[in-house]
Amino acid sequence: MAAETTRDVHVNALARVEGEGGLRIRIRDGRVVSAALDIYEPPRFFEALLRGRGWTEPVDITARICGICPVAYQMSAVEALEDIAHVKVGGQLLALRRLLYCGEWIESHALHIHLLHAPDFLGYPSGVAMAGDHRAAVERGLRIKKAGNAIVALVGGREVHPVNVRVGGFHRAPRKPELAPLAEELRRARDEALDVVRWVEGLDFPEHERDYEFVATGADGVYPMLGHRVVSSRGLAIPVSAWDDNFTETQVEHSMALHAHRRDGSAYLVGPLARYALHHDLLTPLARTAAAAAGLGEVCRNPYRSIVVRAVETLHAVDEAVRLIESYEDPDAPALPVEMRAGTGYGVSEAPRGLLYHRYSVDAQGTITDARIVPPTSQNQAMIEADLRDFVDANLDLPQDTLQHRCEQMIRNYDPCISCATHFLRLDIAEL
Repeated sequence: MAAETTRDVHVNALARVEGEGGLRIRIRDGRVVSAALDIYEPPRFFEALLRGRGWTEPVDITARICGICPVAYQMSAVEALEDIAHVKVGGQLLALRRLLYCGEWIESHALHIHLLHAPDFLGYPSGVAMAGDHRAAVERGLRIKKAGNAIVALVGGREVHPVNVRVGGFHRAPRKPELAPLAEELRRARDEALDVVRWVEGLDFPEHERDYEFVATGADGVYPMLGHRVVSSRGLAIPVSAWDDNFTETQVEHSMALHAHRRDGSAYLVGPLARYALHHDLLTPLARTAAAAAGLGEVCRNPYRSIVVRAVETLHAVDEAVRLIESYEDPDAPALPVEMRAGTGYGVSEAPRGLLYHRYSVDAQGTITDARIVPPTSQNQAMIEADLRDFVDANLDLPQDTLQHRCEQMIRNYDPCISCATHFLRLDIAEL
């Protein structure tokens, strides 16, 4: 059909995303004049909630920001607070943190792939509807998710909002025999995760590529989950403490969440595509082989193929979890001693959806005086809107229903966590 010169794509409430948001695209004279990811979920002011709290509290408070990726918030928080205290966790305690993170990646990616994203490709309005015709695939995804939840429950203390993490390590370290049954479940999940990669590689992907600036945590010889540096595909390589010198956030009229940009105003991409592009060589051999067989190459620039990268990362996380359990030895103590001091600390880690930055300032009494949290979805909002503009501009001849579906699917490519992003709002009150 011929492209209409005046046209709108408007979705009041996006489905199959975490949180509340909508979509508005305006087309005038045959071109896109605006594309907005409307985030109208009320902000929850987590930075303000942290001010005045003791230094031990952010680990548990920030875990409540998200029920899907609480581990990410805990890990970035402990990294920042340990930076202030000059504590460096290593050895088996670091391995346990990585194992816990593997659990979160597994459960989050499995949920997104099977219930949130695959329905877009297979023509279903929901994962429940898809299960009627693809029951085996959905049940496989749920089994993989269950294995990830089991890791979080054992290492973190419970499946949702874990309670076992503390600055310096853990309140309790599991004993090696406790992990053995988990390893058996993960070995079965590993075979099924490989099947998932083979399944999603056969999906029909719309054509769309962009020259993204990929941004991720710097790797320390392993595929990044935890780290102390930030790197990009355009040469950025900075310590976490230099974040504010290179990135900024601004408030936009149509969103309750801040938009992050590079200091020059450009948008960038965090998440699976960024991690894969920057660090694919650090995937486990099994995951690396599966990625090659799926035709990913060294860089994937098509956001619609992010479902394949997430499947590869799921396989990597399951395989890595098995390795960590097999090599695990009981640590001498569940945590290192921590003597907090006054100062400012910085932490990053890789949530399933991308890099998550925390900054805390603590006074001499150990009280939080300032907090800043930059979630992955805040960082990706500007790029989501840029992707929408480019895709619609290139596909104005699509029927309205198809164009709207592809735009919603574009947003779901990012697996946005809107509730994570709406934690802050700057309010200026002027007396008249």
